Amino acid sequence: MQHEHRMLVFSCKASEAFAKEVVKYLQETEGPEDEHIVLGDLEVDKFSDGEFQPSYKDSVRGATVFLIQSTFPPADNLMELLLCIDAAKRASADKVIAVMPYFGWARQDRKDRPRVSIGAKLVANLLRAAGADRVMTCDLHADQIQGFFDIPVDHIYASNVFTKAISESSKLKDLAIAAPDMGGAKRANSYAKYFSKRRDCPVIICHKTRERANVVSEIKAIGEVEGKDVVIVDDMIDTAGTLCKAADVLKKLGAKSVRACASHGVLSGPALQRIADSALDEVFITDTIPHPELADDPKIKVLSIAPVFARMMRKVYMYEPISPEFEIK
Repeated sequence: MQHEHRMLVFSCKASEAFAKEVVKYLQETEGPEDEHIVLGDLEVDKFSDGEFQPSYKDSVRGATVFLIQSTFPPADNLMELLLCIDAAKRASADKVIAVMPYFGWARQDRKDRPRVSIGAKLVANLLRAAGADRVMTCDLHADQIQGFFDIPVDHIYASNVFTKAISESSKLKDLAIAAPDMGGAKRANSYAKYFSKRRDCPVIICHKTRERANVVSEIKAIGEVEGKDVVIVDDMIDTAGTLCKAADVLKKLGAKSVRACASHGVLSGPALQRIADSALDEVFITDTIPHPELADDPKIKVLSIAPVFARMMRKVYMYEPISPEFEIK
């Protein structure tokens, strides 16, 4: 009997809504060689002491298993993903691909002061030790985190999702792209380069100094601000302190409007209230982290990046070239 390879998609608890969107796209765009893709049955048994154990209700023997889970806090989300990878390997899956729309602990990518951990490297080691054969993620805090892995990493960018939203907006006539800090200059430049093909699009760099983690003391803007419709691009919004302070500074310098695009809406602590009270006109985030409470938010718009992940998953499974997905179109 000839072995038939299968593509199976499962989701851990924190990313079920995202996984359903991915599966929906896969079903709508099935090719001639595709099986009918469904979201697999994965059950997590919880014990009274807080411990939990995942189990697959479907056979995964010989299959390529795609496990979808963002590892935002709490740490249970990461632990659940690791246990699910281990369970799939022990059930004789051919390959296990960890699909992590948001890769947690990514900000801990270096020793920037004595006696601290490098959390991103530790998570990379844990995923490999659990049995992951490949990792698929989106807009890492630093590109070099890919080098922490000894397995292939597919690093997806949300840029095409955001450039489409910016291009379709009729309110951005005098567009300028801004980086919220020096570290985001490369990202801002790639956006500006794309829009400069059709119109003038200067780059603005915001230089910030911090008192401590999550506390910004001062921000200065470098570049042409007056009369511009500024779009700040970043990889994540956590407490929104930097973003809101940058928006206030840009408005004081004469910007007509200030918007923001960030791949990951962590939105912890006072973030939502800060955005509501800030000079920001609009904020675009993707659905890498679930925020059902934002469905009717007047300022924050959630854009789906699930179709991009679905396309990448199919291409990886079919051994098709994936480089076109990395080009801003």
